[in-house]
Formats: sequence, C-alpha cells, structure tokens
Amino acid sequence: MSSLKVKSGVKREFDEVVEKVKKKKKNKHLEVIDINDKTDQVIVKVKKNKKNKQAEVIATKEETQELIEKQLVKTTESAVCNGKKKSKKVPQLPTVTIAVPGSILDNAQSPEFRTYLAGQIARAACIYKIDEVVVFDDIGEQTNVMVANKKTEGGSKTCKQLAIILQYLECPQYLRRILFPIHNFLKYTGVLNPLDAPHHFRQEDNVPFREGVVSTLPSRKGIGCNVDVGLRKHVLVDKCLQPYVRVTVKLIPKSDSNKRQKGIVVAPSTPKNEAGIYWGYTVRNAETINEVFTKCPYPGGYDLKIGTSDKGVNVDQTDHNQLGNFKHALICFGGVHGLEAALEADQSINEENPSSLFDLYLNTCPNQGSRTIRTEEAILITLAELRSKMKIK
Repeated sequence: MSSLKVKSGVKREFDEVVEKVKKKKKNKHLEVIDINDKTDQVIVKVKKNKKNKQAEVIATKEETQELIEKQLVKTTESAVCNGKKKSKKVPQLPTVTIAVPGSILDNAQSPEFRTYLAGQIARAACIYKIDEVVVFDDIGEQTNVMVANKKTEGGSKTCKQLAIILQYLECPQYLRRILFPIHNFLKYTGVLNPLDAPHHFRQEDNVPFREGVVSTLPSRKGIGCNVDVGLRKHVLVDKCLQPYVRVTVKLIPKSDSNKRQKGIVVAPSTPKNEAGIYWGYTVRNAETINEVFTKCPYPGGYDLKIGTSDKGVNVDQTDHNQLGNFKHALICFGGVHGLEAALEADQSINEENPSSLFDLYLNTCPNQGSRTIRTEEAILITLAELRSKMKIK
C-alpha cells in the first residue's frame, strides 16, 4: 500500500511538472505573439511616419513653389509699379482700322507684282500707325467659281495671299523662320522693302518691350516658360504657355542677385498705351463686307465708320470735330469696281447704296486728274488727308 501511495504521489508531481512546462510553453508562445503584434504595430507606425514625412515634404515643396510664385508676382508688380504706391489705370488710346478688298491683287499682272502690291499696303499701314488691317472678299462666291478662284478659309485665294504677306511683313525678322513655314505666297517677299517698324528691334537695342515666341525648352524650376525675344539668351516669363505662340513681353530690369533676364507677358496694346510705341497691326479676314462690321474685335464695334469713293462728299467740307471724336475708327476702301461691287456680292445686306453703311462717305481726292485711283494709291492719299483731321497718334 505504501508503494502505491508513493507511485501515485510521484505521478501527481510528474503531472504537475508537465502542466507547468506546458503553461510555460503557452506563455512563451503568447509572448511571441505579443511581440509579433507589437513589431507589426511598430512597423505600421514607422510606415505611417514615413508617409507623413513624405506628405510633409510634398507639402513643403508645394508651399515653396507657392512662395516662389508669390515672390515672382511681387517682384513683377514692383517692377511694373516702378516705386509707385498707387497703380493707375492706363488710358486706352484710340485705334484706326483699314479694310482692303483682296481682289486688288487680281489687277496685278504677275506674282512678283502681287507681292509688291501687298508690300505697298503694309508700308502705308505702318507709316500711318494703323492698328488693324481687314482683308475682305468683294467678289462673292459665285464670281469666284466663274473665275476659277477657289474658295479658301476666310475668303478667296487673293484674300488669303494678301493677309499672309501682311502678317509676314509685320512680324519681326527674328521670328519669321519660326512662325512662317515655306509657302508659295511668300516666294517673292525677299524683294519687298522692310517695314522697319518700331517693334522690329535689333539684338543690341535696350528697350522695355519685345515681341517673342514661346520656346520648347522647359524652365529649370518648372515655373513659367522660356521665350525667344531676339536676344542671345531666352527670357523667363511668369506664365506657362504653349510653344510656338507669339507673345509681347515686358522686360524686368536686371538686379545684382538675378543674372537671368525675366519678363512679364502683356497684351499687344500695352506698349502703345503705356509708352506710346507703335506696335504694328493685326490682320483679320472677312468673307463679306458685312463681316467687316459684325466681327469687330473691339467691344462696342467701330464708333466711326468712313467709306471712300469718288462719289462721296468732299473731305474739305466735312466736320473736323466729327472726325476727331472716336475710340475705334474704320476706313473702308473699294476695289477696282468700288464699294458698290462689294455690296452687290454680299447677299446678307439689302442696301443698294454703300453710303448707308458708313457714318461718313468721303471723296478724299476731289478734282482728280486721272479717271481712276488705284487702291494702294487711295490708301496713301486718304490716310495723308485724314491724319491731321482725325489726330492719329
């Protein structure tokens, strides 16, 4: 009996030891699980910290970019103000537009003469500081088919040719290769006299404004874009624009800290309104004479419309006060058959007399010695006669 008690006691002790060992193993396993859970939590926290740091870095980058942009805006504003406390609105100077029919090129005998005729009109527009040249079709669609003059975008073929040559001559020389590809209309433009307009600057000219083309080269800091303005190096402007777009740039004076030339993109009318510099003309196509008036780019349209004809009123008998008070003036010239032909070709106008379309219908060369005056001659005569009366600046 005593031996059985001893054996049972030994078994109990053995069982207790086994249970203790099992408990220890379970506790160690639970500790390992806890440790794994803790390590997972630590890893998650580290990842979150990394993400937060990355987000903070991105935020700081965005904030620095915003600060840089704000500093650029402040510097440009200070450069524009030039130390002035209050910014004053720049008064808008009056504009003068001439409308010319594209059919006048049909009166030329050869492609060389056509090109030279367009060059004469461009020279006249530049000399008298014309702001806009409108090329309208005075032949009409039916007549175009009869003379096999194919209809193209914005008028007849001659309208398109005249508009392209006018745009080419107005563009500064250092931008022509970029903006104008090789074209048959521009084949003989090399023989034309240059306009030598005020905005056709040389590389060494120190001027506040320049015409340029947006370059394909990206900026280093990713802010703004590079513009080719005819200098040795590109100018960094404050806006991101599409490449090959022509812009007007106001140059910011260089400082000791910034060796890079910077500028501001402004409207093409800014040099004229701020500094009084004539900045060339724009060219617009019109399919009919009615579109000359209806598609005017100025708000409110033309407030002074002048038609020219040998059947008009003597220019010396007109009221000078009426000629001098305007914001946007239009002077319209006829072709070989006058403005009457343009009126007949336009089906959208029911008027029979072209004088009803204009505020003034003038004869700018009374008592003429020749039976006819060519359009390129009429432009020079009319602008010379009206320059002092209209006070063209």
